[in-house]
Amino acid sequence: MLFNSFEYLFFLPRVFMIYWFLLKNTVKGQNIFVLLVSYLFYGWWDWRFLVLIAFSTLVDYVVGLKMSREHSQTRKKGLLFVSLTINLGLLGFFKYYNFFVDSWISAFDTLGVSMHKSTLDIILPVGISFYTFQTLSYTIDIYRGKLRPTSSLINFAAYVSFFPQLVAGPIERATNLLPQFTKKRVFNEEKAISGVNLIIWGLFQKVVIADSCAPYVNAIFGGYQEVNSLSLALGAVYFAFQIYGDFAGYSNIAIGSARLLGFDLMRNFNYPYFSRDMAEFWRRWHISLSTWFRDYVYIPLGGSRGTKANQLRNVLIIFLVSGLWHGANWTFVFWGALHALFFIPILLSKSNRKNLDQVAYNTILPNFKEILQMICTFILACIAWVFFRADEVKIAGRYLYRLFTDLTFDIEFISNDRYTVELLLLIAIFIIIEWVHKRYEHPFQGKWKFVKLAFILLLIFTQGAYSNPNDFIYFQF
Repeated sequence: MLFNSFEYLFFLPRVFMIYWFLLKNTVKGQNIFVLLVSYLFYGWWDWRFLVLIAFSTLVDYVVGLKMSREHSQTRKKGLLFVSLTINLGLLGFFKYYNFFVDSWISAFDTLGVSMHKSTLDIILPVGISFYTFQTLSYTIDIYRGKLRPTSSLINFAAYVSFFPQLVAGPIERATNLLPQFTKKRVFNEEKAISGVNLIIWGLFQKVVIADSCAPYVNAIFGGYQEVNSLSLALGAVYFAFQIYGDFAGYSNIAIGSARLLGFDLMRNFNYPYFSRDMAEFWRRWHISLSTWFRDYVYIPLGGSRGTKANQLRNVLIIFLVSGLWHGANWTFVFWGALHALFFIPILLSKSNRKNLDQVAYNTILPNFKEILQMICTFILACIAWVFFRADEVKIAGRYLYRLFTDLTFDIEFISNDRYTVELLLLIAIFIIIEWVHKRYEHPFQGKWKFVKLAFILLLIFTQGAYSNPNDFIYFQF
């Protein structure tokens, strides 16, 4: 069930009505209802994988309870090991089995040793990377003494399967979301309006920006050998806005849907393309994932403490793991490695905590230095996005080689739903809207709320790409 589908348009209002009008006086009834509709939502793709999410939920529920009753640190560590092994084992099998088999065979082929290929036709369960990390945060935080386990299986199962953020995040921490299932939730009109506004803004990002860019991205990356440098550069830029509009759009719809039910989810994007360096970019892009890796991988490794060699090792590990988390392909590993390469000079110069404030926070326009910094950071991000989008590493390499060596910049006609000028105009409007409202969570805050809302709705209805609805990119992760 896609957020940008008629099924979800039918689904969400009915969930809202039943939740608030029939079950408003019973927290347990609301939680059971949320659990049921979340399993319905997830089963809409493939009901067989409901067994998988139920199994993962039950394992971590039992592990959490047992861990809280143990006084032996060794036994607690053993229970944590059980949780890590089962969850990461399931993730590894469904997501990486064929990748590692293919890589192993390719490595031996380079040595002249022929091996029999034995891969499986494995279907990747939607959202497995997201809910796996969500359940792991629960057991890890219990082990660390930061969280007391819940005795309610219903509450925990609803936390794991909460439908707004189940399949593509934000990756919620148990310390934030789980306690919200234990408290009585009272309908708040202001919060509900905020939720609707976020849903509308997320739909704009998805159907107007991301889905409008998608045909051009597919055409340019699919025929990269036949187009010039200008088209290749535009292809990288279009993909940068496609993946941002797609993923930030999903996150905003998820956060908005949760608010309609009285829940607060963490912010996942904070205008990342206005970043002045790659360290700031990662504080603003996919925040729930970057902070998850920071708290559960990077800091336990030593973080930015210790020798320079240890710091470089930690940065390399965190970005390579982040790349591999995104997909079972060497392109994602290279994407992570590139970001590590971009980040290391910032770390070595001790300027990774430099740009903590919002750019041009008290001014209308940035200064020349800030403009240059944002452009350079965006270019680096676009270069890395080429590897993220390409099917193979060698294709990404050829794409970039042709981009920097063809050096012809004639405007080429690419037969798609939109002309280049119209698409660039939409992107420019999007950038201006985000810049003007960079101090806010969404554009429907501040002055002229209803005028801005009407304008965005007009663009959704007149400029949205509806002829061939696209899945959200991050569903594949």
